[in-house]
Amino acid sequence: MNNSLQVKKVLNNNVVIVTDSNQKEQIVIGKGIGFGKKLGDPVLSNQVDKLFVLRNENEQEQYKTLLTYIDEETVELINDVIVHIGTRFENDLNEHIHVALTDHIAFAIKRLQQGMDIKNPFLTETQTLYPKEYTVAEEVIEVINKSLKIHLPEGEIGFVALHIHSAITNKSVKDIKKHSELINKLMQMIQHSMDLEIDTKSINYLRLVRHLRHAIERISMGDIMEEQEKLAKVLKEEYPVCYNLAWKLIKVMQNSLNKPVPHAEAVYLTMHLQRLSRYDN
Repeated sequence: MNNSLQVKKVLNNNVVIVTDSNQKEQIVIGKGIGFGKKLGDPVLSNQVDKLFVLRNENEQEQYKTLLTYIDEETVELINDVIVHIGTRFENDLNEHIHVALTDHIAFAIKRLQQGMDIKNPFLTETQTLYPKEYTVAEEVIEVINKSLKIHLPEGEIGFVALHIHSAITNKSVKDIKKHSELINKLMQMIQHSMDLEIDTKSINYLRLVRHLRHAIERISMGDIMEEQEKLAKVLKEEYPVCYNLAWKLIKVMQNSLNKPVPHAEAVYLTMHLQRLSRYDN
């Protein structure tokens, strides 16, 4: 933390606008950081347990807007859970989590008060794909529920987990949600086409979902895979049902991601599907 930061405006007890030595504005967030502060006062790193700094101008403006309609108690609580998230991961959190998670949780609380329940259709996939983020999200929701004496639904754990994953990987929540929705769609296709009741705790389900996640990420980045023509021919003859389904899944992935899918992907998907049909039927 730069010791030359000076207070420009106190937004509340936990949030202050400061200027650095170049007169550039930043927003500093920390427990009690704004208490008793006046214009021109210095902000020192040893004054609070943990400081977050919003340097991006767009993030600053969005955060200032949020503070105008969310009460200070809720803002402080969300800042506390973001500190908790930070302690549970070695990676630095992307500053956007202050805007995104504050906005999401405030809106979730409002929905709850209005009797609205938003379903999370890809909760199982989220738990499978991001187990540590999901565990920390459970802790976050528990803290919020206890502190505000409310009961946010289980689906919120999944949404918070996606925000946490976004903050530690610097990937947009929009892309993460899009990929989760695609995996959910593909898994529904598999269950319907193979007439399977898949055990979502089984190792084969876990492997398939994680394979789909990595495949989607590879395809999105345009990674090239080595062709597997000989193996593809064998699998097509040995497991025609799984091989044909693999190509149906590939077409859905191509349409959703608007990117070409390497032919080798049919080989890997066929093997996963065959394993799933053998052990989960």
